[in-house]
Amino acid sequence: MQPAAPELTARAAALAATPYQAQFDALRQRAPALRQEGVAARRARLHKLQDWLHAHRAEIQQALYADFRKPSAETDLTEIWTSLVELKHTRKHLKKWMAPRPVGTSVALLGTRSWVQVEPKGVVLIISPWNYPFYLAVGPLISAIAAGNAVVIKPAEQTPATSALLQRLVEDLFRPDEVLLVQGDKEVATDLLKLPWDHIFFTGSPEVGKIVMRAAAQHLSGLTLELGGKNPAVVDETANLRDAAEKIVWGKFLNNGQTCVAPDYLLVQENVQPALLTELTAAIQRAYNPTGAGIERSESLARIVNQHHFARLAGLLEDAQTRGATVAAGGTVDALQNYIEPTLLTNVPAGARVLEEEIFGPLLPVLTFKSLPETTEYINARLKPLAQYIFTTNQANRRYLLSTTSAGGAGINETVLHFAHPELPTGGVGNSGLGKAHGHSGFLAFSNEKGVMRQRVGYTGIKAMYPPYTSKVQKLIGWLVKYL
Repeated sequence: MQPAAPELTARAAALAATPYQAQFDALRQRAPALRQEGVAARRARLHKLQDWLHAHRAEIQQALYADFRKPSAETDLTEIWTSLVELKHTRKHLKKWMAPRPVGTSVALLGTRSWVQVEPKGVVLIISPWNYPFYLAVGPLISAIAAGNAVVIKPAEQTPATSALLQRLVEDLFRPDEVLLVQGDKEVATDLLKLPWDHIFFTGSPEVGKIVMRAAAQHLSGLTLELGGKNPAVVDETANLRDAAEKIVWGKFLNNGQTCVAPDYLLVQENVQPALLTELTAAIQRAYNPTGAGIERSESLARIVNQHHFARLAGLLEDAQTRGATVAAGGTVDALQNYIEPTLLTNVPAGARVLEEEIFGPLLPVLTFKSLPETTEYINARLKPLAQYIFTTNQANRRYLLSTTSAGGAGINETVLHFAHPELPTGGVGNSGLGKAHGHSGFLAFSNEKGVMRQRVGYTGIKAMYPPYTSKVQKLIGWLVKYL
């Protein structure tokens, strides 16, 4: 007997040392039964989850407020409603998604019948982030359950109240060998990533996404990466500036800027920049200071999640100002409550960290351009973003910007909202992500599309081209190549 290859021996040793091996094995044993369950059983699980969200709405709001003072209305909109949209859409379409899909037959394969049938990948891992800690755990869970998988969720340790609530949700609704939640820090995630998952769904930063991808490569695990990037918003001279400003302010400062698809910087046509700045400043005041009591007293603005991220954002702001950037609005910070005021920055020089790093907070650099080709040159010189936003009433400008730049998704005269559309695939491209999620795309992410062809017994059209390759057979193959 040949000795095991060194890399296989090392992998076996790593698995033996993983503290979650027993739980993983239980999920693996349960997976075949989940695979055989039909539409009704999967819908029933989703229905229980939907009922739980309605019954525990107040507790979800309280958990998000405890973690970073997220307003209850914002929790309703971005954590609960988005989850319910995903649930209802999935339940409605699940029978169609699970059904075998017939495909056509070419002339060369006459006599055969073919179809695509979906099957669950098996045992999957969901690593969810802290910025939308409820929805970005529950959304992938919905897709994974619908596809028939056994699931492990590793929520973010930065939002402990929400993680504790997710633990209750999982324990209330699922058997531990069907859905398991594991809490902990990056060491826990590292241990989980040593296991041979059939699919890993990770939402987070590109830097950590690369670590997850390397771990997945050890077992050739399937992978979905929902990452981030420098999302541009282009405002041309034809845009309705008040409308654009209100939508940009909403999308940018929602969750206090801690949104992967938030506008990261603005590219504004030079001749309308002053007017847009006026509209942006007014929109900020209408949203977060309607009574004049001060934005820092607003109950409509979340806080930065923790001191670490506050210090990073305060550093970005300080660096920009040191390099000569102008604070056109906002700029106030308060470390005691992890508060950073919605801030507009102009005259930001190249090389400023706020233009180089994903901001993920309430800082918005406003750059100018004279002609549209300048915008595409600027955007295309950088890594591909998760989202792009275009504010224009000119159809030619819209077509030009969509066709000359690449992004995971896009909004026309809107921000962020495309992410909540269940019929749209969401995800990145290049550095901003790998694979798509939500709706049918999310179901397929956790499924294997098996191509099946059925041939008549005792017959195949290709038999005339079996060896030996006589001159007659070669002539038939030549005819096939030339005409079919």
